[in-house]
Amino acid sequence: MKKALICFLLLFITLSQAPESYATKTTSNQETYQKRMELYTHMESITHIPWYYFAGIDQYERSVRRARRDIPKESGVLGIYIEPQRWIGSLNKNTSDTNPLTIELLGGIGRDGNGDGKALLTDDEDVIYTVAEYLQTYGITKEHIEIGLWNYYQRSKAVDVVVENARMYQHFGRLDLEGSSFPVPLRSNYSYRSTWGDARGWGGRRIHEGTDIFADYGVPVRSTCYGVLEIMGWNKYGGWRIGIRDINNTYHYLAHLSGFAKGLKVGQIVEPGMLIGGVGSSGYGPPGTAGKFPPHLHYGMYKDNGLNEWSFDPYPRLRSWERQDRVKLRTKK
Repeated sequence: MKKALICFLLLFITLSQAPESYATKTTSNQETYQKRMELYTHMESITHIPWYYFAGIDQYERSVRRARRDIPKESGVLGIYIEPQRWIGSLNKNTSDTNPLTIELLGGIGRDGNGDGKALLTDDEDVIYTVAEYLQTYGITKEHIEIGLWNYYQRSKAVDVVVENARMYQHFGRLDLEGSSFPVPLRSNYSYRSTWGDARGWGGRRIHEGTDIFADYGVPVRSTCYGVLEIMGWNKYGGWRIGIRDINNTYHYLAHLSGFAKGLKVGQIVEPGMLIGGVGSSGYGPPGTAGKFPPHLHYGMYKDNGLNEWSFDPYPRLRSWERQDRVKLRTKK
């Protein structure tokens, strides 16, 4: 009895000192997703703009905010950022103005979305209602919404990413699209190390913008994320290659493939673990060139912050996805 009591006390102390559990975090994330969806669907009910466009805009804005240091990180449920001067109006000298009437009169886009008589840049309801009203002035069809997005962002890539996000949310019917998968099966014969930034000479001096995963020819290559297939075909450096943009506006570049999965096409929505091709040795020449190096998968990642896009080291992500897949395999046993 005494031994059992001691074991119980030790277990209690361990749990009380442990970090927040995965279950708690998952619950918290699900609550956030639920609150966002409530805002999106409410705006759909009063504007007839499909909810997934609000979700697409919100997710694009969130990814931009997290990739930049010159704008504040999100503090509420939504990630949408509107510049303060744009909110209150270019002619408005009152930087703390929350009056919807004076804001509109002086050219601001800020609106009162919850009927409290104030247009607050920090209020999620006001922000999403402002976005909804702005888009509604252009129309509620896909074509009209894209025109509104172009006039708002003045950047074609921003419009493309928002629309791709919206398509993914519409396709899956949910907001939780954060899953991942290692690009090759764990049971296959593969090896890799961090090679990002290494010198490359073929085609001119340049750095290696990715990590090489060496594996047997034809080993299945899988999508690591939820995303949209943006490019597919031949590149003189990468050979047969695929480009996927995920829900967090990160571009995944997979090169030197032996070929593509049957039926795969540009614009297709993919998900973690989905077969997209095979490991190969293609590239470094005109279409069909292969065999100039051992079979391997070049895996590159690029981040877009709403202004430009740059390469970053994918090795830490690959290690994380590999560990997660190993946990999944152990759980299935």
